[in-house]
Amino acid sequence: MHRQQLLQLLNEYTTEIQDEKEMFEQLLQFVQTQADCFKRELSMGHITASVWIVNQSLDKTLLTHHAKIQKWLQPGGHCDGETDVVLSALRELEEETGLKNIQLLEGIFDLDVHTIAAHKNETEHLHFDIRFLVLADEEEPVLISEESNDLQWFHLHDIATANPSRSLERMVEKTLLYKKSKTVSDSI
Repeated sequence: MHRQQLLQLLNEYTTEIQDEKEMFEQLLQFVQTQADCFKRELSMGHITASVWIVNQSLDKTLLTHHAKIQKWLQPGGHCDGETDVVLSALRELEEETGLKNIQLLEGIFDLDVHTIAAHKNETEHLHFDIRFLVLADEEEPVLISEESNDLQWFHLHDIATANPSRSLERMVEKTLLYKKSKTVSDSI
């Protein structure tokens, strides 16, 4: 995947959530105007990729307690020049959780634009995060990477206690909507 393929993926994505609509426009403009959008060295910001991992029952998510940020977050990270955001997201999933028995659902699940504070030799910049939904077996053993303090499955209703961010709240809302749509389609 290259920048044009990411633009196509973005053009296939829709959201009805107002805060995400605004971030979508910002992210789309960034990708359209920045040929180096995947490179970490781009000081204004760069594309990142992450995964929202849920169990088969769609009632829990696997979060990592990020060692640097000291918060519970979904696994993910920098593309580091890789122009395929799906491959980047799956690489981060494997590096940060060790999970192998997964099912990636097609298309973008969520996106988020957030500011990263200046740290060491990095200036303040933006992460334009593309997120994918992954189903996993919560019984499969996980491996804690050096980037994490811990990995833990959380019930969706406990996410606000673990990390009360709008970003995670939005993905919980989407998971519940997805679960409801699957329940309806399964009963038809």
